[in-house]
Amino acid sequence: MLLYIIKRLLLIIPIILAVTIIIFTIMNFVPGDPATISMGGERITPEQLEVLRENMGLNKPFFERLSTYLYNVFFHLDFGVSYTTGSPVGPELLVRFWTTFRIAIAGIILTVLIGVPLGIRAAIRANTVEDRVSMFLTLLGYSMPPFWLALLLVLLFSLTLGWFPSYGSTSFMHYVLPTVCVAIGGIAGLARQTRSSMLEVIRSDYVTTAKSKGLTENKVVYGHALPNALIPIITVIGSQFGRLIGGVVVVESVFSIRGLSVYLLNGINTRDYPVVQGSLIVISFLFAVVMLIADMFYTYSDPRIKARYARIKKSGDKNAKAAG
Repeated sequence: MLLYIIKRLLLIIPIILAVTIIIFTIMNFVPGDPATISMGGERITPEQLEVLRENMGLNKPFFERLSTYLYNVFFHLDFGVSYTTGSPVGPELLVRFWTTFRIAIAGIILTVLIGVPLGIRAAIRANTVEDRVSMFLTLLGYSMPPFWLALLLVLLFSLTLGWFPSYGSTSFMHYVLPTVCVAIGGIAGLARQTRSSMLEVIRSDYVTTAKSKGLTENKVVYGHALPNALIPIITVIGSQFGRLIGGVVVVESVFSIRGLSVYLLNGINTRDYPVVQGSLIVISFLFAVVMLIADMFYTYSDPRIKARYARIKKSGDKNAKAAG
């Protein structure tokens, strides 16, 4: 188990390095000059533009800028200075990261708490009215665009009923509507995947044998069927996190939340390279960590992974004894 975790942790390093290089390369070859854009349409002479480009470090060769950026990021955690505000990107990323992280984590928790039981229930009651109604509702939820759903939630629960605030992120109540908004699509997708996985397992011979022994429905479903259906469910939960991050971009804009996604979107609009690069690196790292956690759950739910690394460890112990 420990060997598996160490291996997965080490894989994060080249992944983040590759992501950083790709992001830096793309941002430096897209059309548009950050120096010109940062002036906001003001008139500027070519000499002043050249001085501004030099201050931004844009007049240096590409590989020199890339190597400097990689060194600063990986050895000093320095993401540079924003072209538009002139403030360091790192502290701003840290503040905004926790806002987006809270919405994403709350969204994934809500997705799991509702999506998995809903999918299990639909599989147990397969081809019944209850199953068809639940699958119709999940299809409806999966089809709703996040921005449209966010506007509906604001109109109903903020403007009409007055239950929740419509913007900001200063209290727990501010996070309710954004969390529900980003979780609706995830609940729908997870419920459908859970139903599909459970139906395959429920039809297996060992589940039929467990039923014939007189075990209760809960023991059959949660003790025999669910553990063997977890692999695709865990995969979907991990991928749903990436979908949540994408949905948070729209949600933060609608609810006027100063999060990482809005920071990234503003950086893209203004060609603010340090902001875009830093935001995408943090999001990539966060996604890699989430997938690592999903892989760790694999080891608990799939005995084949346990057996594989147990054999590797046993073989290494034998070789160590033989060498000793």
